[in-house]
Amino acid sequence: MASKVIYFKIGDRLEQAEFQSDFPPDDVKDIFRAAAEAGPLDILKLYNTRGNIVNISPKLPENTPETRYRLEVVATYCDGKLANELGFDISTVESRVENLERKMKVDSGETPEVVYELRQKVENVRSKLEGVEHLSWLGLFKEFSAGSNQHLPFFKRRLKDVQDDTVWETFKKVSHLQLTDDVREYLKEPVFDNWQWEDAEMLLLLQQMFIDLDFIKKFNIEMPVLQSFLFEVYKHYNNVPFHNFKHCFCVSQMMYGITWIADLCNLVGAAEVLVMIVSSICHDLDHPGYNNAYQVNARTELALRYNDISPLENHHCSIAFQILGKPHCNIFRNMSPEEFKYVREGMITCILATDMSKHNAILNSFKQIVPEFDYKNKDHISQFMMICIKVADISNEARPMDVSEPWIDCLLQEFFNQSDVEKLEGLPVAPFMDRDKVTKSSSQVGFIRFVLLPLFEALGDLVPALEEPVIEPVRKGLQYYTEMGKALEEEKRKREAEKMKPVQNGDLNKQNGPDSRPPLETDTDPVNNNGKTKAGKSNSLNDKLTAPSSASSSNKTKADGLKPAVKAK
Repeated sequence: MASKVIYFKIGDRLEQAEFQSDFPPDDVKDIFRAAAEAGPLDILKLYNTRGNIVNISPKLPENTPETRYRLEVVATYCDGKLANELGFDISTVESRVENLERKMKVDSGETPEVVYELRQKVENVRSKLEGVEHLSWLGLFKEFSAGSNQHLPFFKRRLKDVQDDTVWETFKKVSHLQLTDDVREYLKEPVFDNWQWEDAEMLLLLQQMFIDLDFIKKFNIEMPVLQSFLFEVYKHYNNVPFHNFKHCFCVSQMMYGITWIADLCNLVGAAEVLVMIVSSICHDLDHPGYNNAYQVNARTELALRYNDISPLENHHCSIAFQILGKPHCNIFRNMSPEEFKYVREGMITCILATDMSKHNAILNSFKQIVPEFDYKNKDHISQFMMICIKVADISNEARPMDVSEPWIDCLLQEFFNQSDVEKLEGLPVAPFMDRDKVTKSSSQVGFIRFVLLPLFEALGDLVPALEEPVIEPVRKGLQYYTEMGKALEEEKRKREAEKMKPVQNGDLNKQNGPDSRPPLETDTDPVNNNGKTKAGKSNSLNDKLTAPSSASSSNKTKADGLKPAVKAK
């Protein structure tokens, strides 16, 4: 088999790699890792000329020296060798600072400012030891499936205990990685692609959110406690098709993106942003994959426990505070009782607001206060926070199509699983969840037009900065699915017309009788055995059913980045 040559660059250094298309994937990765002199725990990414991440695999498309790929540092692991050469262990220093801080907290009731300064200096030292800017020779790759549809099986049932242990070990190993500025900025954008990251890496990204929002210092959150909290949250998300840990991360990342786009820390306050971020992380904890309607109709334990009132959302809240009740997971443990009470009330309000049965009431109430909104009014701020987390919760439509399209299939799969069980148990089945009735376009058009877009536009009226990056993609999504629906209807009409033709021809032959003349070539254009007319033109059923409008919609999707997203509990 012929070899292929791949041209790429690492910083300003030009490189090229040669391998055959049938090489094992690991061998191809080793070629790039060797070229980059990267360590086994470093995370690598390869970008094409358009700035999109491409998969390092034997199927990597060939290029030219003028269209070089870019191999870039995402995160690098520091094993402590540099610190040892300097004569000290940075982890030991960190541990001593934490012990000092804890002792002074116990003795005096509060942590002096000098301890915060000391801890910050230690963090600065670690950053210098682990920083990547001076390691320009490091290269990095991160493997992910090239096609969006290949992401779908991620929710298959796993050996949970084994995988949890693996994720924890990996997270601990990469928890000290120093992310590049490019990745940290990308994390703030609504177009962020969650499918490129594994579970342990998403935990690292969630940790980075707390760091870049300066929550570690502002709320005296200890890093080991934050890591334990994040992992405990991860363990309490189930392997269901949609409401899983990846969904948790997506909602949290969109909330994080909105925070930076709208400058929410200055607009509403750091404590309020902390509430919204943590609420996003916890908002679907232990979701069973069956919505509130099923819980109530099936009279499940959750419905009985919470008297049919938002059983899932109440359960999510309960699990969240059970996790926070563990000392090694309580990221709020250094808050005063008054601060913790405020945060707890805010989290309960935000998580309960994600119950879609309350959607209209919450939205209409918010619309009434927008014209006279007062950022000093606690009730106004509370409603604003509810709207923000609701937007983040159903925000897939604001992302590019290759990010959001897999989520539609995941959600429909969860819907279909539930409706199948409901049919077996003789329970009511919602039409939008019935695999025999729903289509992707029909489910999306109604949801976007009547639920998603009004919600997004209401928030945009108060925060205009969200218009272009968050709200405009939703409008394009509505247009795309409307056109898709029309194309599908036209295709259905043509298919039905084709089915009617043999019947009509049979009736005509009966009317003509056995003595009638055969049709002339001028009367019809018969099809030969190869499916071609005498003029040589294709007359196959597939060709007749090809809908130009569908092709147009497909091209429009790729050009505009239109995509689907829907959310229902």
